[in-house]
Formats: sequence, C-alpha cells, structure tokens
Amino acid sequence: MSRIRVLTPARAAVVAAALLAPLAACSSGGSSDSADGKGGAGGTADRPVTVTVTPKGERVPAGEPVKVTAGSGRITGVTVTDGDGRKLSGKVAADGRSWVSARKAVPGASYTVTTRTRSEGGTVGSSKASFSTAPADKVNKVDWRPGADSTVGVAQPISLVFDHPVKNKAEVEKQLRITTSDGTEGSWGWIEDYSGRDRVDWRPRTYWKPGTKVTLKAELNGTDSGADGGWFVRDYTTRFTIGAEQIVEVDLDKHRLTLQRDGRTVRSIPVSGGTPGGDKRSWRGTAVLMAKEGTINMNSETVGLGDAYDKMVDHSMRLTWSGMYAHAAPWNGAYFGNANRSSGCIGMSDADAAWFYAQVRPGDPFEISGKDTKGVVAPGNGFGAWNLSWSEWREKSALS
Repeated sequence: MSRIRVLTPARAAVVAAALLAPLAACSSGGSSDSADGKGGAGGTADRPVTVTVTPKGERVPAGEPVKVTAGSGRITGVTVTDGDGRKLSGKVAADGRSWVSARKAVPGASYTVTTRTRSEGGTVGSSKASFSTAPADKVNKVDWRPGADSTVGVAQPISLVFDHPVKNKAEVEKQLRITTSDGTEGSWGWIEDYSGRDRVDWRPRTYWKPGTKVTLKAELNGTDSGADGGWFVRDYTTRFTIGAEQIVEVDLDKHRLTLQRDGRTVRSIPVSGGTPGGDKRSWRGTAVLMAKEGTINMNSETVGLGDAYDKMVDHSMRLTWSGMYAHAAPWNGAYFGNANRSSGCIGMSDADAAWFYAQVRPGDPFEISGKDTKGVVAPGNGFGAWNLSWSEWREKSALS
C-alpha cells in the first residue's frame, strides 16, 4: 500500500520556486531594453540629433548658401522658406550629415529652416532655426534683349547691360543659363556697351538655325556685383524664337542692298551709303538690325556731325548705337545706285524703304562691305560681336 506524503505550506513554497526558476532564466530582461540593445537598462541612451544652421543671427551678410550640419544621426530633409513663402532648394549629402542650398540667401530677407532628422537609434525628429539678411545698400539692375516671346533674326545675340559696374564677372556669368531646342553652341562675352556700362552678350558660334527656341534664365538674385556695383535682388527670364534666315548684303562700292532669304535672293535695291573721306563714312562688317523705329527725327549733331541734317525720316531701321540706320532718303535720290553721299546711313527711295522695312526683323544681319569706311562695327556699338572670330569671342568669357 503506497504512502501519500503531504507537504506542509512552507515546503510547498520551496518546491514551486524551484520549478519556476528555469522559466525565469529564459525570459526578457525587461521592457526598457530596445531590440538592438541600445537604450534602457544595460544599453546606451538614444541621443537626439544636434543640428547647426548657417548663416545665423539677424541682418547677416547675404550672398552665402544656407548650410545645415548634423552632429550625429542623419538629416532626412530640409525646408528653407523666406518671408514670402519662396523656398530654397538643396540636397542632402550622401552620408546624410549635411545639406546645402542650391541658391544663396538674398539681401533683405528672413528665412525659416526646418530640418528633419533620424537619430542613430532610429528616432525621428525635427528642429527649426531662423535668420535674416541685411538689405542691399546698392541695387544693380539689368536691361536685356531680346524681349520676351519675340521672333528675331539669325544674328540676334542675348544681351545684358548693367546699371552699375560688375567686378565679379565670373560669379555673375555662372548664374546665366541658356537652353536651346537644338543644343546650339555659343558663348558669353564681356564687352563695354556704347553707353560705357558693363555688358555681357551670348552669341552662337555661327548664325542661329531658323526655328530654334531659346530660353535665358539669369538667376542673379543674391549675387554680389562687386565693389561699386551693388547686389542683384531679382532673377530675369526671357524666351524667344529664331525666324527665317534673312541676310542683308550691302555693297557700298556697288551701291546695292540685297536681301537674301533662306539662301535665295529676294530683291536687290539701289542705295547710297556714307560720303567717302571723312566722318560721314559708313561702318563696314556685320551690323545687326537692332530695332525698327519707323518715322523719327534725325539730328546729325546728336552723333557729332555739325548741322548736316535735322529732319523727320521714314522707315528708319537702327543698325548701331552711334547712329547708322537704313532708311528712306528721297532727298538723296540722284545718288541711289551710283554714289555714296549720305551722312553715314544707308539711304534708299521711299518705295524701296517701305518694302524693305516690311520684310526685315530685329536680329537680321547686315553684312556691309566697302573700301572707304570708318572701320568695322565694334562689339558694343549695337550688336557687333559677329566681327570677332569665334576664338576671339570665347576669350571674352569670364570663365574661359
């Protein structure tokens, strides 16, 4: 007969503790430990990401990019917004430890920088910082050609004339972007405008191909012109299209003007050029039609010629800043086709001028030849860049 052993309460407690001990040895050490062993009891605390933003402060100098750096962890995104809601785009570095804006902080603006981060332990966070830039003490403005959405001739350059001197030419040129529909090769060149101001033009290596669509983006806002020039405080954009290939050939020795369109002669017109032997001679080389000005008053004293003329002139087409035009000149009718007797312009009959005026457009090249002339049209006297070789023109780039 078996014997049943009855446990006392004290002994039962001892046995239960012994049975549960192995189970306790196999369980988790506690909820405060993370899965990767970081944080909580026995682990390393997950440290928040420390972010540094530059520039910082109030009324700091403009013209620097915004930079964000992380002391640990990774930057997952940055948003920089100015007081008008405009944003500065940028890019996080491959290692996730820094971010730099693509554009520079502009004068007279306030910025808010929001940084999103992830710590080494995986905690997502964000932080904000702000700064403001000092206003520009001097502003540089730009006058540019051609106008937006225009159709121009095959010799039209892109031309920017600045109100104030540009010492930082390379820095300014870096902000000028040309895109074309057919990958046209071209170059910027710095010249002195006829007005004496700094100017930069972009011309193709050869005449434009008809139908080419062109866009200029001058992302100048926040760029310093340098000493005495001031800051640019806006961007500029223009788009235009190249029209038919029209080339005007002017032979001053034969006293003829011929319009070529797409390689074919449209019409030849008898003309009279500038009087030989003095200041009334015409220019030679390639001049580009700058503007069709219609009926205007021409006074020779404004171009340094004493009381030669002061009259209203019809169908006026400007070729240089120095005052050379193609226009109607009925008072000179006896010389059309046989002698040069103008005060420097290319004159023709009323009927021929009216017809010709209706055919041409700004940007059409006038290729002028003749033995007795003042010389070649200078790059800044209108659009005379075509009178330089391609290598000579490229050397005028501040980035060459």
